[in-house]
Formats: sequence, C-alpha cells, structure tokens
Amino acid sequence: MSAEPIELDQVLAADRARLIALTKKRQDFARQKKPHDQVDQQIEVALSEARQRFQARQQRHAVIAHPAFDDALPIAERRAEIAALIKAHQVVIVCGETGSGKTTQLPKICLELGRGLNGMIGCTQPRRIAARSLATRLARELGAAGSHAVGYKIRFNDQTDDNTFVKVMTDGIL
Repeated sequence: MSAEPIELDQVLAADRARLIALTKKRQDFARQKKPHDQVDQQIEVALSEARQRFQARQQRHAVIAHPAFDDALPIAERRAEIAALIKAHQVVIVCGETGSGKTTQLPKICLELGRGLNGMIGCTQPRRIAARSLATRLARELGAAGSHAVGYKIRFNDQTDDNTFVKVMTDGIL
C-alpha cells in the first residue's frame, strides 16, 4: 500500500470514517518509522470490502433510480427546476400547497439524481403513523415494496437497514 490518499468516492459514507482512521494510523506508523505492513493489509481488506458494498448498493439503486412521476401533481411541472436546484445547492426549501406532491415526489427526484447512493435520503413527517404510511406509499410507488429500499424510523421502531435508500422519520428522530 502506498502513502497516496485513498479515493473515497466509490465507498459508502458509513465506510469512510473507518478508512480515514486506518489511513491516519498508517501515516502515524510511517512518521514514527514503525512497520506498517499489517495496517496496509487492513486498509486493503477494508477498502476492497467497502467497494464491494458500494457496487452492490449501486446495482440495487439502479432498480429504483428511474421512478415514475405523477404529472397530475403540481410539483411535476417544476421537477426539472427543483432537480437543478438540488444538484447545485446543499439546502433547498420547497414551498407548496398541501397535496402538491412535495412529500412523495421530492424523494423520488433525489433518487433520480443519484442521491441515496452513498447514504440515505432523509424525509421527515411530524407523526409516527404518517411516517409509516409515507414509507409504505413511497415503496409501493417505487415498485420496491418488501425490498427495504424505503424504510422508516420512529420512536422504538427502526425499519431501515443497509439496503435503505429513503429513510422516513419523525422530526424527533431527525
């Protein structure tokens, strides 16, 4: 393993911290002129496993990354504009009437942009029942019911896992 920095764009956010810690450990060993072969091997194994997890997630993401949108919803006519804003800015505030499709369509716009690949798309709902209902509806609309692609987390109940792309949660969980 060389002292070059590791490319972390092809790994999940959850794996980055461990890889960075191992890289720093290797640098410390090298600075102290200690043997670092064992750390190099740990980095190689961790990086290989992280890339495999990323590739598997990429394949699962490809299945749901082209969702159908309901053109009858008012948000549909602004979909391209919203997508461009999400690409360009870290924070985007979308205001619209109740029933305009913000809650159901924004996570799908994010999926279409490739978001949720390195981590999860978070979506909040003020009530526990609303969070569960939204997760069920999104999963059904994405054709991903039963795949855990859309999960929810409410107090005392976490229905997310490594296969979750959209996490619906109550405000308190956020």
